[in-house]
Amino acid sequence: MRVLHCYGLIVAGLRSLPKINRFDVSSDRPATPIAATPLDQVAQLLITLDSHKQAWTQTSIADRLVYLHYCVDGVMTVAEPWAIAANIAKGIDPQSSLAGEDWLTGPVAILLMLQGLIKTLEAGGQLKPPAIASRPNGQLVAQVFPDNWMDRLMWLGFKGEVWIQPDQPATQGKIYRQNLQPNLQQGVVSLVLGAGNVSAIAALDSLHKLFAENQVVLLKMNPVNAYVGEFLEKALQPLIQAGFLAIVYGDAELGRYLCQHPQIETIHITGSHHTHDAIVWGSTLEEQQQRKAAQNPALTKPITSELGCVTPILIVPGNWSAGDIAFQARQVASMVAHNASFNCVAAKVVITASGWQQRDEFLHQLHQALAASPSRKAYYPGAQDRYQAFLAYYPQAIALGISTEDSIPWTVIPNVPPHADEYALQTEAFCGVLAEVTLEAADAKDFLAKAIPFINESVWGNLSCVLLIDPKTQRRDQTELDEAISQLHYGAIGINVWTGMMFMLAGATWGAFPGNPLDNIRSGRGIVHNAYLFDHPQKTVLYAPFRIFPTPTWFADHKNLRQVAMRYANLIAKPSLDKFLSVVLAALTG
Repeated sequence: MRVLHCYGLIVAGLRSLPKINRFDVSSDRPATPIAATPLDQVAQLLITLDSHKQAWTQTSIADRLVYLHYCVDGVMTVAEPWAIAANIAKGIDPQSSLAGEDWLTGPVAILLMLQGLIKTLEAGGQLKPPAIASRPNGQLVAQVFPDNWMDRLMWLGFKGEVWIQPDQPATQGKIYRQNLQPNLQQGVVSLVLGAGNVSAIAALDSLHKLFAENQVVLLKMNPVNAYVGEFLEKALQPLIQAGFLAIVYGDAELGRYLCQHPQIETIHITGSHHTHDAIVWGSTLEEQQQRKAAQNPALTKPITSELGCVTPILIVPGNWSAGDIAFQARQVASMVAHNASFNCVAAKVVITASGWQQRDEFLHQLHQALAASPSRKAYYPGAQDRYQAFLAYYPQAIALGISTEDSIPWTVIPNVPPHADEYALQTEAFCGVLAEVTLEAADAKDFLAKAIPFINESVWGNLSCVLLIDPKTQRRDQTELDEAISQLHYGAIGINVWTGMMFMLAGATWGAFPGNPLDNIRSGRGIVHNAYLFDHPQKTVLYAPFRIFPTPTWFADHKNLRQVAMRYANLIAKPSLDKFLSVVLAALTG
């Protein structure tokens, strides 16, 4: 009876939803700036959330599934205008192939997470992964991808693993093991400070707080992509109407106000470590230093975070064919160009071995692939200043295009010394800059032995890294490769695949390698996504074939990405064989 009652409430709410009116699809114009939410309205929303936080902890799995199913329908209702709004804000033709990027990093990413949570909750919060194995040291590794027939066919040769923290069990769904019984869990109001670069992040972080951590959410949109808020308001309307989620708008001043508000009990931020430190340690550098020295944070509330990374790409030396070199040059170039390089996992430093005979040819083709990729609007604030700072440090930088007032050319920086204090290794560019570092290494074994400690210790951040290694070298040096992966202190590790793909996978975990202290936060603390709801995840590793066919969806030169993404959204929302085949056919023309 309770499920039927919940259905009735949500259906009534959906029928009464207002039409989207802040963005006119036909005009191809971005929405007008979103007005800040008045403080009295913010206060009322916090009262509502606070009064509903205990009810959320007691909301049954059956009722949560109702919310999730209706959110799937809600996302599909707004998917197209949402993607178009993001395209226009980023200077992308909404009818072009490239427009598919914002379909994938917006509606599709949310749909994948919603369906992942649905599967897990249908299993009582403890969905059995396809496999769990134990490493020689006893550490448990759970395979989470692919876990259904569609993904097995669509992603041939891929395998995703969640590594569990050493000496911890692979237990899942802590909040659901407690059966959501009254008085066993205390309701919590969480503040989610949304990111401004990728439109799915704010919603994904909010869903994690709700369904993995049992916390109601006040989501503050980032001013850079506040236009997404109206689409989230409609897509997630059942949760909003029930008093479990609220969305507000405003600048950093509102963010500071909310962080200190007594009704906010926990905080999650996706952004920069500078913003994190301003929240936790004080508004000025001097105050931060003093407070860190005294271990006296300005904010004592629990805070989790994902704060970016100088993402390294390790090119393991081997005997590559001409086709291999061309493919991997395109892949690394795409890791730079995707979303105009405003990604926390954008390639920022490519690391090669001095003894690799094909090094010069690979770098030459990488430069050609970047030069062939059209420049993009530098839509994220401060990009030009960050770019000029890198040019000031590195006069040898090579711009592979023409700089304009609103764009930054893809730029490589040859011969960056492999020193721990090097600017390019300690500063996330957050624009289209790629540093090139060479390590003195003769072969793959030598390279792995030197590269792993180098990036662990000398490259800033521990969110994401990529290793590219050909099959013959991988088979020959499998022991060394396995050991290298185990030693990598990164939250997301891609083997022959960009870690941006892992952001899309609901079963993957997303966040920094565990252990960053508050006073040296690096890429942050805690994880999100994690649709399998593992209690003690350490990192996620995704393996892919060395040559991927058809053209991967993250490649900047994909010829049919919009059609692939649109059809993929339809497939995820309501899976069927004919929809699956339509995605495959679109992908084959990419």
